[in-house]
Amino acid sequence: MTPPTPRASWYGWYVVAVLMLAYVCSFVDRQILALMVVPIRRDLGISDTQMSLLMGLSFALFYSFLGLPIGRLADRASRRTIISWGIAIWSLMTAFCGLARNYGQLFLARMGVGVGEAALSPPAYSMIADYFPRERLGTAIGVYSLGIYLGSGLAMMLGGWITGRVSGTESWMVPLLGAMRPWQVVFLIIGIPGLLLALWTATLREPVRGAMGGRATTVALPFKEVLRYIKSHRVAFLGHNLGFAFIALVNYAWAYWVPTWLQRAHAWTPQQVGLTYGLWTATFGVLGVVTGGWLGDRLARAGHPDAKLRVGLIGIAGELVAGLLFLLAPTEWMTVALIPSTFFASFGFGAAAAAIQEISPVPMRAQTSALYLFVINLIGQTLGPFFVAGLTDYVFKDDLRIGDSILVVTISGLILAAVSFRVALAPFRRAAAASQAWQPEAASG
Repeated sequence: MTPPTPRASWYGWYVVAVLMLAYVCSFVDRQILALMVVPIRRDLGISDTQMSLLMGLSFALFYSFLGLPIGRLADRASRRTIISWGIAIWSLMTAFCGLARNYGQLFLARMGVGVGEAALSPPAYSMIADYFPRERLGTAIGVYSLGIYLGSGLAMMLGGWITGRVSGTESWMVPLLGAMRPWQVVFLIIGIPGLLLALWTATLREPVRGAMGGRATTVALPFKEVLRYIKSHRVAFLGHNLGFAFIALVNYAWAYWVPTWLQRAHAWTPQQVGLTYGLWTATFGVLGVVTGGWLGDRLARAGHPDAKLRVGLIGIAGELVAGLLFLLAPTEWMTVALIPSTFFASFGFGAAAAAIQEISPVPMRAQTSALYLFVINLIGQTLGPFFVAGLTDYVFKDDLRIGDSILVVTISGLILAAVSFRVALAPFRRAAAASQAWQPEAASG
């Protein structure tokens, strides 16, 4: 007998809160590198391009490719267990970054961080979708997605504060940690606490798959059936994934290189960058992702099945205008100009992951989520930092012109994102309807 469709409960919000905290932790561990470009380059004797490979390729390579088999596993096995082990791995590997003595060791440790973090979002999206009804899913995943901006902001604020403390002659940490460089101490301090979070997530209850859709299921689909469904709605998936990937390309370019640009071209200290850019990211970035998720749900209730892509288009327009204002602003206005750019940079991502759940049948949600994360991280995390560094090193050939590199990447990436969404609007509506009508018997027969 098919169980009745339950409502989202307080426990569902508790699960979202714990998973969001894990997402915060993941982005602190991932993004902390952005504030330490100057000392790491100096101590290891590397270029901007080599630094971009630490930011992007080293992390994104395993994060992207391992996400696909992990997504398939999450559609069949305990999602909370997968998440818990992932947190433990990335936390240990972040701490190992603090033990690295050369570029190769740091590169390998960053790869390990990517391995662990690949185990978080595909099973997390799937769990959240089983705790919340369709009409509230955008808001719930938007809250989970706060972790991106809280984590990025905290990474800069904590990084600036800890760097200042361990660099001071009065710091009690220096004699305890011996001859370690300040940036190594930062990695150690932020990595270890994640082990406690891993134990916490292991206590979460595993929800019944598909319960919020009114038909609980334990069906494990053959992989060819998943591929068949994605292929039949390839324009919807491709347009969605590429659109958000190009936005992510711009956002990662900013997250990793704007702090360096502010230090190089505008003489900000790491502490100033951490406080201002970090605080704005953690506040206005959070406000943007919540607003975007809420607007996506509201437009969907008003009868727009492509609401999540519409939210993405609104975010692109706002980010383009606000980003240009910031990058071209005089120094005295930069602090204020940064506010709208952080708001619109996050605007679409409350709706992005919810959109994938809406066009995916229940037994393949973690796998389609993993595919989405594969695309946005392979393009966004890998290419965003790399393109900025490549333009600076090989086109402009001037470290001080890194702002011009960021400007080129911003305009190009957002235009490509807008085109991708525009092409995908009608196919997305058809995929959303197909997902609602999908039945396991039809797929297997």
